[in-house]
Amino acid sequence: MLDTMPRLSMNPAAHLNFADRLISSADHALRTMTGAHAGRRPSPAAGLKAELSDEDGQLAGALMRVNHVGEVCAQALYRSQALVTSDATLRHHFERAAEEEVDHLVWTRQRLAELNAHSSYLTPLWYAGAFGIGVAAGLLGDRLSLGFVVETERQVEAHLASHMDRLPAADRPSRAIVAKMQQEEAAHAEEAMQAGARELPAPVRGLMRLAARVMTRTAHHI
Repeated sequence: MLDTMPRLSMNPAAHLNFADRLISSADHALRTMTGAHAGRRPSPAAGLKAELSDEDGQLAGALMRVNHVGEVCAQALYRSQALVTSDATLRHHFERAAEEEVDHLVWTRQRLAELNAHSSYLTPLWYAGAFGIGVAAGLLGDRLSLGFVVETERQVEAHLASHMDRLPAADRPSRAIVAKMQQEEAAHAEEAMQAGARELPAPVRGLMRLAARVMTRTAHHI
C-alpha cells in the first residue's frame, strides 16, 4: 500500500524541484551502473555455500548476470517514472520501490563476484533503454505508468520462476536470492495494483515480452 501523506512530508526528496530530481536521478544512475550502491539488508545467500562444477558455475553465473541486468533495468524504470510524475505520493511510491530493489541489485552483483562471473558489458545501454521506456510510460499518465509496473513485475516474477527451474540444485546461494526476489517482485506488482494501476493493452504487453526476451538472451552471454 502507498504510504500516507504525513509520512511523505518527512521525505526530503518530496520537496525537490525538477532540476534537483534530475541531478539526483543522474547520480543514482551512475551508482547503479558502477556498483556503488550498498544494500540495507543481508543477502539471503549469507552463510550458504555451494560446490559447483565448472559447467554449473558458468550456468549459474549467466543466469545471475541476467538477473542483475533485470535489477539495473528496475532501477532505471522506477527512477524515470518518479522523475516525470507530477503526483508527489506516486513519486514517493516509485522512489520507495527503487530503494527496496537496491538490495536485489547488490545481492545479484555479490553473487556474480562469488561465481567469478562478470556483470553485463552492456549495463549502460540497458539502463539508458529502460530509463527511456520509463519516461515514455510516465508521460502516458499515472494509471498507465502503474500498469506498466504491474506488467513488468509480473513478467519478472515469471522470469525468476523459470530461473528457479534452471539453476543448479546445488547452488543454494543463488536459489535463495532468486526466491526472495521473486517474492518481493510479486509484492511490488500488488502494491501498484492497489495504487490504481490500469491494465496495459495486449499489444503493449506483447512488445514488453519481446523486449525482455531480447534482453535476457543477450545478457546471458554479454
